[in-house]
Amino acid sequence: MAVKWVRLKLDLDAFDDARFEPYLQRCRQAGIEFTTMAAVGDTVEHRRALYDLNKTCSADIPERGEFYTFDEYVAQRIETPTYDPEGVVLALDGGSWVGMATTSIHPEGHAFSEMTGLLAGHRGRGISLAMKVLAIGFARSHGVHLLRTFHHPDNAAAIGMNRRLGFVDDEPRVAAT
Repeated sequence: MAVKWVRLKLDLDAFDDARFEPYLQRCRQAGIEFTTMAAVGDTVEHRRALYDLNKTCSADIPERGEFYTFDEYVAQRIETPTYDPEGVVLALDGGSWVGMATTSIHPEGHAFSEMTGLLAGHRGRGISLAMKVLAIGFARSHGVHLLRTFHHPDNAAAIGMNRRLGFVDDEPRVAAT
């Protein structure tokens, strides 16, 4: 039987940044630095580091299956019209990449939260939520009003974090004919 993905959406116009500012402050006070792929440089070396981080974090996604090869990852996740290195938020701890939140802007007029991941040893400290708040800022800066995402139904932590941010159920989109 096919998995029924949990589809979520967030009204960016109604999102209250101030409510989540303490998460950002707490993370920064604990030494977590936030930056973007654009700020560190969208180089082959950094794309490899992003791939490694994404692959490690994705291992926890229920029924994820085998992860892309590096070349497949670049072709399907980076060398696409919707990839923007400003939309890749990175969390660093002591200079080491420990988390990522990738958001893309789509021509249909919405943003899509591609992947939010954090190394296991850094979870439970609000870092993922802080990255997602920064990703929301990226989406808003592009004038979109809706941020979409989807999750495997067994990925309770990701679904819970998104619901805490104000995401609500989103109906599957029907392709135009």
